Amino acid sequence: MEKYQKELDAFYKENDWKYWSPLSILGRLMEEVGEFARLVNHLHGDKKKKEIEKDQDIEEEMGDVMYTLICYANSNDLDLDRAIRKSFSKMTGRDKDRYGKNAKK
Repeated sequence: MEKYQKELDAFYKENDWKYWSPLSILGRLMEEVGEFARLVNHLHGDKKKKEIEKDQDIEEEMGDVMYTLICYANSNDLDLDRAIRKSFSKMTGRDKDRYGKNAKK
């Protein structure tokens, strides 16, 4: 993630852009997560897409969520590599036996 954080920050600096406030970024993140959730529901849930709704790409929607998280991290001097490592450590350490052995992958 460091690569993407640096790339985005360089782009912002080159274009003299400023990151939004943390609350504005949070609002944007909620919008993007909502778009991702809606598409997942259309693809896998009971609520199918209306014919008038535009096609969406699941990877693009995930990318929008990650982009927004990068903006938040950059504007608050946070390291996303460290953040994901902390989460992985929880799952592979503390929670490794929490969910049992199941057939889902």
